[in-house]
Amino acid sequence: MERLKMTRQTSDNHAPARHAQAARQLIFNLGDEFYAIPVLKVREIIRLLEITPIPQMPPFILGVINLRGKIIPVLDLRLRFALAQAQTTQSTCIVVAHIKSPAGHTINMGLVVDGVEDVLNISPEDIEKTPLFGAQLNTEFVPRIAKVKGRVVALLDLDHLLLADPLETINPSIPVP
Repeated sequence: MERLKMTRQTSDNHAPARHAQAARQLIFNLGDEFYAIPVLKVREIIRLLEITPIPQMPPFILGVINLRGKIIPVLDLRLRFALAQAQTTQSTCIVVAHIKSPAGHTINMGLVVDGVEDVLNISPEDIEKTPLFGAQLNTEFVPRIAKVKGRVVALLDLDHLLLADPLETINPSIPVP
């Protein structure tokens, strides 16, 4: 896959919060599941490169790549979301995105995905809060879900990807509604 440069769009800082949710989203897949991230968070999409492992990293941090002289950490979203391993295909790629680290710094992070589908405007009417699942699961990085072209798409909050375990209990003393 050739590298695709994403063009930056200016955002209207005075727009209502609901309108901000309708910004253009990059839709990608992990297996049969679809996810979206704001296009404004995407730096570029590149083919899968050789990843250099770094010791003492969590299993979902695969290592780093050298992208035109910049060292970029690479995160495997399948491992981050506790999904089954998949074969690397021609569609497998790295989405380089801006992520806020737990320390508050903005870093470029490569996200390994099975394939990029589309860039779409998702209307606010098609966006809902993530439903309660009857358990105390941490859904901080999937705060909203959208209905797009007849399928469900999880809208990711990339700034929470490095914080908490997606399946960890938030607080066992909090009763589940």
